[in-house]
Amino acid sequence: MRIVLASKSPRRREILTMLGVKFDIVTADTDEHSTITDPAALVEELALRKGRAVRELLQARGEWNNDTLIIASDTVVAAGCEILGKPEDEADAARMLRALQGSAHHVISGIALIKGEKEIADHDKTAVHFSPMTEEEILWYATSGEPLDKAGAYAVQGLASLFIKGLSGDYFNVVGLPVYRLNQLTKQFVGKSLTEL
Repeated sequence: MRIVLASKSPRRREILTMLGVKFDIVTADTDEHSTITDPAALVEELALRKGRAVRELLQARGEWNNDTLIIASDTVVAAGCEILGKPEDEADAARMLRALQGSAHHVISGIALIKGEKEIADHDKTAVHFSPMTEEEILWYATSGEPLDKAGAYAVQGLASLFIKGLSGDYFNVVGLPVYRLNQLTKQFVGKSLTEL
């Protein structure tokens, strides 16, 4: 079975590689604008959109067959009623960090699997507890360059680890790919775990 990761994220690539999964990377431009306000529904929908766009691209190239499995994912941060995607700039990153510091929030990742004409989507949620941050710490981190391509403006595995007191749930979900949920979904969808593919 050919496995295709529909993601530009280096973190998702690193996680799958760490798990020993052999995969190709194929990405396609996808419209990520949505009026969906529920974070779980939003990430499932966006993961499906990414997977479908890659399926269409593979079909157009004549590379699509029923033995290809596409894995697509999308991640957002939910702080209260606000959904935080990737910051637009350093000022937006600082705004997000001010909202997250000193409290707990949720990281929600959607997973979509596509094989043939079949599709399945699900999500995982992890609570992350940030310590209080001074304005100097917020500005230091916001201008470090690390937050700009991260949902919620931080990387749990990077400099932001200085401010994270703990988390409840799948650590890899916060990095960008919920490994446990992906493995369970793979078993359900194709009858094999990631280790068997």
